[in-house]
Formats: sequence, C-alpha cells, structure tokens
Amino acid sequence: MNTSGNNMEDLVFQRNMMTSFIQIAALAILVTFSVQIIGPFTGILIWGVVLSVAIYPLHTWLVSKLGGSGKRSAILIILFGLALLIGPAWIAAASMVDSIAGLVSEIRAGTARVPTPSPSVAEWPLIGERVYETWQTAATDVSATLTQFEPQITQLAERMMRTAAGLGLGVLQFAVSISIAGVCLLFADDGYKLTSAIARRINAERGQTWADLSISTIRSVTNGVLGVAVIQGVLAGIGFFAFGVPHAGLLAALVLVTAVIQVPGLLIMGPIAAWGFSIYDGLTATLFLVFCAIVAFSDNFLKPILLGRGVDLPALVVLIGALGGMIRFGVIGLFLGAVILGLAYTIIIDWIRHPGGGSSPAAETEENA
Repeated sequence: MNTSGNNMEDLVFQRNMMTSFIQIAALAILVTFSVQIIGPFTGILIWGVVLSVAIYPLHTWLVSKLGGSGKRSAILIILFGLALLIGPAWIAAASMVDSIAGLVSEIRAGTARVPTPSPSVAEWPLIGERVYETWQTAATDVSATLTQFEPQITQLAERMMRTAAGLGLGVLQFAVSISIAGVCLLFADDGYKLTSAIARRINAERGQTWADLSISTIRSVTNGVLGVAVIQGVLAGIGFFAFGVPHAGLLAALVLVTAVIQVPGLLIMGPIAAWGFSIYDGLTATLFLVFCAIVAFSDNFLKPILLGRGVDLPALVVLIGALGGMIRFGVIGLFLGAVILGLAYTIIIDWIRHPGGGSSPAAETEENA
C-alpha cells in the first residue's frame, strides 16, 4: 500500500511538473512573440510615456485653467507639441538636405569653392599657421584639394545624407510619441497606481520610493538635460539662419547632439564664431561672437532653472546613455537613452544605499521636514 501511495504521489508530482512546464513554456512563447511584435515600436512607446511623465505638471495646470477638462488639456498639449516640433524640424531638415545635396553636386561637378582665409587666421595660437596654409591651399587650388580627398569627401557627404534621412524619420517618431504622451496623460492617475503597485511587488519597502524617484529622475533628465539641449539647438539654428551661416540646419543639429551628450557648447560654437571673423566685417563678426558665446554658455543658467530640485546625474551616465540609445533606437534614442540609463543609475544607487529597504517615503518626508 505504501509503495502504491508513493507511486501515486510521484505520478501526481510528475503531472504537476509537466503542467507547470507547459504553462511556463506557453507564457514564454507568448511573451517572446509579443515582444517581437511591439519591438519596432518600443522606443516610440517608451518615449511617449517619458514625455507624459515630464509634462504632467503642465497638464495639471492646464486642467485647472480649463475647468477640469483633461481631454481638452491633452489635445492642446498634443497640438502645441506637434507645432513646436514640426515647424523648426522641417526647416532644419530641409536646410540639411539642401546643403548636403548641394555639397555632393559641387564636389562631383568640380565647382566647389572655398573662401579665402583672413590673415588673422594665421595668428591663432598653436594651430593658426597650419590651418591658414591648408585653408589657403584649398582656396587657391580647390580642384586639386577635392581630387586628393574626393573619395573621403563623397563618402562623408553620402553618410550625412543618410543621417539627414534618419533625422526625418526621427521627427516622425517624435510626432507619434507626442500623440502617445497626450493619451497617457488621460490615464496618468491609473498609470501611477499601477506603477506603484508593481514597484511595491518588486520591493515592498522601497518600491514606492523607487516609483517616486523614477518620476523625479525622468523630469530631471528631460527638463535639465534634454530641454536645455533643445533650447540651445533651436537658438543656434535661429542665429545661424539670421547671420547667413552656410549649412545652418546641419550645424544647429550638431549643436543639439553635442549638447545632449554633454559636450561643452564652446567646442562647437567657438570655431564657428572664429570663422565669422574671416567672412564678416568687424561689427558683424563681433555680434556673431557674442551670440555664439551666449548660446554656448546658456546651459549655465538654464539648467538651474529647468532642473529645479531634480536628481543630479554624472555627465558620463548621460553621455553613454545618449550615444547607446542613438545606436539602438536612432534619433529618438539620443534622448531616450539618457533618460533610461539615468533612471537605472538612480535606482541602483538608491538600492546600494538602502540594502535593507530603509524607511518608508512617509517617514523620509517627516525626517526631511
């Protein structure tokens, strides 16, 4: 009897194991296919959620001004965001495409021209004489210079054209993300409750803190890093167009990208301002220099305003996140990567500092008070 009972228990155990295996396998297959299906839209969806978190304070303010209408507020935010995105992006993209296409055509036709450098270029510290000689040679015999570097120049121009096309796709992705963000704002309260519940299941003691910390980190990176970069890029583009700088759209996009990856703006704006002294008259060149300096150093006073009491992140974290995100998700990843890696860094640091869970958010609030 005992042997028969043991055999029956073994049989039941085996059946349960087989049933569990089938259930887990079915769930794994379902999740795998679901991830593959939404994979192409992952970046857009996540960025839409990130945007909704970042602009939620604006949404609540608009709701109060519109008599409590969340739908009207979301629609206004979507329309304003699309208008703010599409106008400058279209101008910048068109300028980039025209500039690159014109450059490629001139190189292939042999009609490209290089302006003669000002003698003051030779007086630049350390590199002045070498830059002047190379520049003068290119201006004097541009055909020979282009012939010498034609394969490299053509290849570079073609890559830049593909980059411009990628930027156009990025603008479309941003437009879709803005629409998704508007929809997410309508369900912001339910989304916060769901996120908090999931976080508490992951860590009962610190889960709620992580949820709130995630919100503050997203807003900090979005406003204090990405917002400042966008402002600098837009200001640079307006100034370049106003002063008639060639390839203004391309240069403005370069300023935007370098601002996102935390490269000092002076490294980009400085050479452009110096170039102005070889082209413009003294007064115009001086005004252009002042403009470039204002844009380059604008992050010093914009960040404290937009960052507020947000979370400080090492510049290296933002740099790696932006570059890795751009490689993985394209243009939209330049912004998304910085947010995701910054969020991961913040939560990991909090986990290291509170290995045992720590106090509850309410207790921490009372302590800080």
